[in-house]
Amino acid sequence: MKTLLLAVIALSLAVIPLSSRTASGASVKKVVAVSYAPILNTPDFAGSFSGKVPLDPCRGVRPIEFIAMPGTLFCVENEQVQNGVKVLRVTSNDYPYPSKTGLFVDARFVEAAGPAAQERHAHLPELAEIQKRLLAALGKPYVWGGNVKDGVPLLRKYYPQGDPLVGVDCSGLLYQATDGFTPRNTSTLIGYGEAVPVAGLSAEAIAGKLKPLDLLVWNGHVMVVLDNDSVIESRMGCGGKPSGVMITPRLELVRQIMKTRKPADSFPKGSAGARSFVVRRWFPAAGR
Repeated sequence: MKTLLLAVIALSLAVIPLSSRTASGASVKKVVAVSYAPILNTPDFAGSFSGKVPLDPCRGVRPIEFIAMPGTLFCVENEQVQNGVKVLRVTSNDYPYPSKTGLFVDARFVEAAGPAAQERHAHLPELAEIQKRLLAALGKPYVWGGNVKDGVPLLRKYYPQGDPLVGVDCSGLLYQATDGFTPRNTSTLIGYGEAVPVAGLSAEAIAGKLKPLDLLVWNGHVMVVLDNDSVIESRMGCGGKPSGVMITPRLELVRQIMKTRKPADSFPKGSAGARSFVVRRWFPAAGR
């Protein structure tokens, strides 16, 4: 009997996938993105991409969290079928931000990860390449959660009536230009890199201190210094305001910001953050 029991235990362990295990010994299934993969805060992919629901950030219809880069590794919490689509609830180190409803991916956008699967290696492009990619997005629409300027090919394949997510949001503009090297959300970008001291300075003084790829940022929006003359951003224009990826002369932009916000050396906590902005320098000094 003891021999039979040991054989059964050995067989049970053999069929558990060779992925990582939790502290309790339970297996953790892992998958990897085979292409650009939209990550939603709802399992209803079929409804979100039916073409009947406008993904409108101004009206609060915002199911997209971000678009994972090819090679992004996920841990699977569970799986379900909703409206005929197999959906996985996942977590990822590439997007360490909380969601009350969870993060979900269409199972067709990923494949099982092997036992030696590692996290996606993010390689930072050179300055000129990042600037080139930022410029290539000029004129693209603002898309909440978007970070693929030309859209997601597999969305066109599996959801031909839906939104292919052509365009970028503010942090997505930077994320796509850096191959996913930079943080995806402004809540992290406000402390990313090093602070550029700007508290108490005039708009002219601040504009004079800016260097390419510096960030003018607050919790909710980020703008990227493109070069010695201009700043590029993706604006969410509501109520008829300008929307999409646009360029503004840097002094003009700093003046615009300072009409409603004050410069700070570190982003303040609480309500003071609604009236402040910071400048962060994150790109390596070499080559500037």
